[in-house]
Amino acid sequence: MLSVERFEVAGRSVWIAVFWGKKIQGITFSLDEGQFERNIGRLTEFLKRRGVGVDLTLEESDYPALVRDVVLGKVDNPDVLPELSFEGVTPFERRVYEWLTKNVKRGSVITYGSLAKAIGTSPRAIGGAMKRNPYPIVVPCHRVVARDGIGHYTPRLEEKVFLLKTEGVEGWTRSKLI
Repeated sequence: MLSVERFEVAGRSVWIAVFWGKKIQGITFSLDEGQFERNIGRLTEFLKRRGVGVDLTLEESDYPALVRDVVLGKVDNPDVLPELSFEGVTPFERRVYEWLTKNVKRGSVITYGSLAKAIGTSPRAIGGAMKRNPYPIVVPCHRVVARDGIGHYTPRLEEKVFLLKTEGVEGWTRSKLI
């Protein structure tokens, strides 16, 4: 199933889509409606390539509001981990996503290098896992930054800056890389 909803957050429209079956299969969001539609298509293809059975039937659920509540800080990221299916995610990716979600709290950031050291891998491997994260916001890949700036974000850096500012992180959002 697919649940889609638009919310107002920090004076901006935020579109949130959640793919779900028994649990959440994937999440996408955007601050731009056109980009949001492209994000849904991209996530659909990604999940299918990973062997996840995606049902595009639109059905209302509480999942988009749950994701919004994570953005707003009303729900802590680790509290949502049991709702994630982890279908199509490699064991390495799952280990990275769970560590990040449990250890890097709202209002803080971690560098790719520091996360790599904690997991016992390379910063490049962490970057790849962040790029492939099917659960943005809940698995807070936006909190992973480069040592010399904000780093990258898929699909658009604007969303990373928005999420960090909403969480009260200002230093990294004024990066020279923006």
